Amino acid sequence: MSIAKVTLDESKTKVVTFSIVWSSSPDVVKYRPFFSTPEFIEFPTSNPGQKAYAYFYPPVNPMFQGLPNEKPPLLVKTHGGPTAETRGVLDLSVQYWTSRGWAFLDVNYGGSTGYGREYRERLLEKWGIVDVDDCCSCARFLVENGKVDEQRLCITGRSAGGYTTLASLAFRDTFKAGASLYGIGDLSLLRAETHKFESHYMDNLVGNEKAYYERSPINFVNKFTCPVILFQGLDDKVVPPDQARKIYKALKEKGLPVALVEYEGEQHGFRKAENIKFTLEQQMVFFARLVGKFEVADDITPIKIENFD
Repeated sequence: MSIAKVTLDESKTKVVTFSIVWSSSPDVVKYRPFFSTPEFIEFPTSNPGQKAYAYFYPPVNPMFQGLPNEKPPLLVKTHGGPTAETRGVLDLSVQYWTSRGWAFLDVNYGGSTGYGREYRERLLEKWGIVDVDDCCSCARFLVENGKVDEQRLCITGRSAGGYTTLASLAFRDTFKAGASLYGIGDLSLLRAETHKFESHYMDNLVGNEKAYYERSPINFVNKFTCPVILFQGLDDKVVPPDQARKIYKALKEKGLPVALVEYEGEQHGFRKAENIKFTLEQQMVFFARLVGKFEVADDITPIKIENFD
């Protein structure tokens, strides 16, 4: 938490000066050279003439420089909700990636809040389509603009964002690997088990019974074509562990590199610091070994990857 002093120009639209008056974490300031500043980007969607938005964080580390002819790998994050919003704020879990050579993309796909009613309603009866298309379109947009390496595109998400991640991996071929944190694999089961106050929320986002089936990645595990790592709390009542286990078993039998991490005592959303840290580090080493083709700088012991180790 910080208290900042901001001076605006006469039009009150641009920042002239910015300074931190007080901070609960003063040591963070000395790491400022390592922080990647988000670039707000507007990109074309799969619908002609339509735009969507995202925050792009280029890799930054004053102690290292990438090779002149090498573009960075990209990790795309799909926010939860799904009708939530990501913002361009300081998030050390994002800076973890950018300080280690990765570009990071936080997508506000169609359906996100913060851009008006029309934008939010793009997801009505289109969850699993619009969000997936927008994440793929934004990644391709960065490739076409020479900012990232097309052969090293990865995707991650938690809960509803984990659903978008799994759907992107099952129904598209844009990404080379993915990580799902307690991601939704079965939309029908989620509807049956969801919170009472959200009982009709999903019907508006998905539509009819056919859509529930056809957009559930768990029903189309045969369509996955790239490595996947899954993280799951064993006490999760929203997304039961069996969903992650079914996907893990199917990908293992198919011969794809796959790993499953299960946490005792964790529910829908990890709470223990050691588990949050372990999840972040294992994503890094998983992507580095299978897609990035480099050794991580940190001392991380990788877990076993089926069909790879």
